[in-house]
Amino acid sequence: MPAAKTEERHDKAKGLDVMHPALALRLLASGQQAAAKSVDAAIEAISSAAAIAADVLSRGGKLVYAGAGSSGLMAMADALELPGTYGIAPGQIVVLLAGGTASLGDLAGGYEDDMDLARADVESAGIRAGDCLISVSASGSTPYALAAAAEARKRGAKVIAMANNPAAPLFEDTDVAILLQTPPEVISGSTRMGAGTAQKIAFNMFSTLVGIHLGHVLDGHMVNLRADNIKLRGRAIRIVSDITGVSAAEAGRLISAAAGSVKLAILLASGAKDLATAESALDKADQNLRRAIAIASGE
Repeated sequence: MPAAKTEERHDKAKGLDVMHPALALRLLASGQQAAAKSVDAAIEAISSAAAIAADVLSRGGKLVYAGAGSSGLMAMADALELPGTYGIAPGQIVVLLAGGTASLGDLAGGYEDDMDLARADVESAGIRAGDCLISVSASGSTPYALAAAAEARKRGAKVIAMANNPAAPLFEDTDVAILLQTPPEVISGSTRMGAGTAQKIAFNMFSTLVGIHLGHVLDGHMVNLRADNIKLRGRAIRIVSDITGVSAAEAGRLISAAAGSVKLAILLASGAKDLATAESALDKADQNLRRAIAIASGE
């Protein structure tokens, strides 16, 4: 059978092992840059996927990322950032990495072939109707990714698929198919490189748009961040100050008065007479800060 596109040879890789290091690095860099461009053709699919995920999260459902190997690591990297960046409840974000914690010490390949493991992981996560699973595989034929998607679909969850080969089996019977048609890898089949780069970019775009849909972004600021260290508290103060024009000292005071909530601090600085009024405005606006500001200021 013909090799998948992700397994084809790169036409400029001949002699790579004897190239001058600088030339080899330029070739590697160009491979990454070419892979990144593949995301442009997936804009509409990523947009549709983000809309589904945001709707699921807004209704209290779970967003589940599933994958194996380097693709699973790309998924995990995106998932783990969401609670801190956008204040999404950790219990609503689930990561199914083939092999679990064992794969973080040794990314052994055997786990990716275990379909029973995938089904058991989906069952253990309690995935059901009202949830959404995004399954990722560079080839689009990884057994773990296929079985996780099929089991989630069987249980009534929405299913999003991301792969780098056209006509990938993973795209069959999904709600959204995100094709990132990357060119052959400079190191043939090493999909942690170009394919992984494209996946990371697509995940960045997907989760950021989810945050925007949920009302957690205002004018390029992450207004629902979890400020749980010195750096992030400083960022929270700058966000409140930048959006409302209050001093850093006043922003810090308002954040403390709002028990660390950036959104509530902004509303207090924007005309809400007290914390209860700010909380009410946010509730009426479905947590969308821009609409809540208009409500709190009486516009």
